[in-house]
Amino acid sequence: MVHPFMFLDWIAGLINLHVGEHVLYTWLAMAILLSGAWLAGRNISMVPGKMQNFMEAVMGGFDSLIENVMGKDGKPYFPLIATIGMFVLVSNLLGLVPSCFPPTASLNTNAALALTVFFMTHYIGIKKHGYHYIQHFMGPIIWLAPLMIIIEILSHLVRPISLSLRLFGNMYGKEIVLMIFFALVPLFMPIPIMFLGVLISMIQAFVFVLLSMIYIAGSLEEAH
Repeated sequence: MVHPFMFLDWIAGLINLHVGEHVLYTWLAMAILLSGAWLAGRNISMVPGKMQNFMEAVMGGFDSLIENVMGKDGKPYFPLIATIGMFVLVSNLLGLVPSCFPPTASLNTNAALALTVFFMTHYIGIKKHGYHYIQHFMGPIIWLAPLMIIIEILSHLVRPISLSLRLFGNMYGKEIVLMIFFALVPLFMPIPIMFLGVLISMIQAFVFVLLSMIYIAGSLEEAH
């Protein structure tokens, strides 16, 4: 989706920096997250300020979600899950800021996130179970193992594709709808659509994180 004006593209043009817009706004999302972490952590105290309170509430929400979905075994993967969740949420919300482009409306960004989850899932499974991890692909009946291995491998390979396309389709579709309403009725009509965009951004971030946790939790389970 082409916006009328995107300020990072304009700045990149001034300094002759030739990278994709999804890369530029990925850097912006990273800068926002790093700035927020620095502001929240620079003066940690027993009587927290507003920023510390906000970040503690967000991190507490991630901690509760991980424990509810993955159990106690999911605690070591809190940094991975929380980082992915915060990045996806901030990237989604950037699309609601005038002259900004949401990095998650690009298939490149989403594929990178999905492949990270894919490789981490199997790395964690191998680390947890060693060579016994292969039993996750063999099914419960040994004589069906050759067929089950093919089915399981295909189902695992589809995961990063579905993660990427689901997020891309929703965020790109939101961008199209917003731009159409801005073009037709530029003053008041887009406001309720923007509130809907906030809801979509939060839901899609939650879905991406939830599926990532389910995949990782599955690799931690004992094969039956």
